[in-house]
Amino acid sequence: MSHHDITFSKEELERYSRHLIIPEFNIEGQKKLKASSVLVIGSGGLGSPLLLYLAAAGVGRIGIVDFDTVDASNLQRQVLFGVQDVGVSKAVAAEKRLSSLNPHITIEVHDTMFTVDNARELVKQYDVVADGTDNFPTRYLVNDVCVLEDKVNVYASIFRFEGQASVFNELLADGTRGPNYRDLFPSPPPPGLVPSCAEGGVIGVLPGILGSIQALEVLKVISGVGDTLSGRLFLFDATAFTTRILKIRKNKNNPLNGENPTQTELINYDQFCGIGMASEQPREVAEISVLEYDQWRKDGKEHVLIDVREPYEYGIAEMGGTLIPLATVLESTDRIPKDIPVVVQCRSGSRSATAIRELEDTHGYTNLINLKGGILDWQEAVQPELARY
Repeated sequence: MSHHDITFSKEELERYSRHLIIPEFNIEGQKKLKASSVLVIGSGGLGSPLLLYLAAAGVGRIGIVDFDTVDASNLQRQVLFGVQDVGVSKAVAAEKRLSSLNPHITIEVHDTMFTVDNARELVKQYDVVADGTDNFPTRYLVNDVCVLEDKVNVYASIFRFEGQASVFNELLADGTRGPNYRDLFPSPPPPGLVPSCAEGGVIGVLPGILGSIQALEVLKVISGVGDTLSGRLFLFDATAFTTRILKIRKNKNNPLNGENPTQTELINYDQFCGIGMASEQPREVAEISVLEYDQWRKDGKEHVLIDVREPYEYGIAEMGGTLIPLATVLESTDRIPKDIPVVVQCRSGSRSATAIRELEDTHGYTNLINLKGGILDWQEAVQPELARY
């Protein structure tokens, strides 16, 4: 329904009066909010303020995707919930709270995990998506589905004392789309490098600040008032109270919408982010100690050394291997032979083991050997002069 056909009851006019008296916003802006729909993925630290402010502002239809239940440790930052909600489904508890805040809007509960199987179906039903997730696989999934379905993705993330926000894939005046998450981070950091909130902690008010910024950007996207964060990454450091804005440019190698897109559908994001099933013990892989490997080198034994760390780590210290970061090994098989021994190496031996399992599972390699203890053991026992990190 076009926003021109929207009408308001006397109660609504009273409720939104502080919006209506803003000259640039006025009743037209309020009509656009009522005519629009937003899908909020995750109702936790970021999702709490985001949902509260979108509901209060009068967004006509709000979808909540969350499969989790409220835990007592959530209450330090997830201000949508109270003690009475502990043990209750987050999406259900959120719906109850938001309906009491604004009975004039529609709240839709999706008490489910956001996955490759339901992402397109869910996103199709809404005008704008707001990403309140806390892990890399879901973040890439949200981004990719928004690009594939032509939806704006209002993004934020937080870690300890730092936050960032942007507006991805916004429809620009010339009909093109603004940059997206893959222009900023084409591939995820290695698993284990960035801990979750559960492992790394987060100062409770920080998601409140970033989630409120997301709500602001959603309202700007819908109403067309002001300039959004499209093409810009907002960075906030809560300890020093400094903010920076970095320009985001489109990357011509973006796998989704660069010059030669290679990805036309959703992929397995856990695998892409190097995350296996935590419940299973990963299977053993063939390995070689640094002393045995040193002997191979001295004997001139034919082999290839592959380094699956990140470029910046390689820049600090390397063993002369070919750099193929973990996130890219599956598409770099042309550089990994199958007919001679291949030693795979990382910092400590865990990412290299993951790379070996992935290559064995998807491409049937049988000649891969993990360097046990990685470059750390190599420095310890063989080359102490290498830089430490």
